Amino acid sequence: MQIVNPPDWKRPKGYSNGIIAQGRQIYVAGQVGWTAEERFETDDFVGQARQAFKNIVAILAAAGAEPRHIVRMTWFITDKDEYLSRGRELGEAYREVVGRHYPVMSVVVVRGLIESGAKLEIETTAVIED
Repeated sequence: MQIVNPPDWKRPKGYSNGIIAQGRQIYVAGQVGWTAEERFETDDFVGQARQAFKNIVAILAAAGAEPRHIVRMTWFITDKDEYLSRGRELGEAYREVVGRHYPVMSVVVVRGLIESGAKLEIETTAVIED
């Protein structure tokens, strides 16, 4: 896996501009911040994010992958202001569960999510190199 960033661009914080990867691909459906029993244990944005990260890591492990194999994350959030104001805490939760691996990421603000009570949903793509 190779991180791609034009040489004259500032280094992005918390994500990568591009990644080159080749291998077995794993597509993880959008994960919300509930447990394996589909129960929300918190309505806190960062708490739900932490649980969504744990869900992603568990699915990757079931496929024989690790967080370091993640190449892309697309976040769907319901509150832009909460996302921006909780950035430091969100980063801490991310590093606690995923580590210091920063894939390509996009964040999309949506009016709502299918699961009542969900504050975010994260889709993930991973590649295990051949």
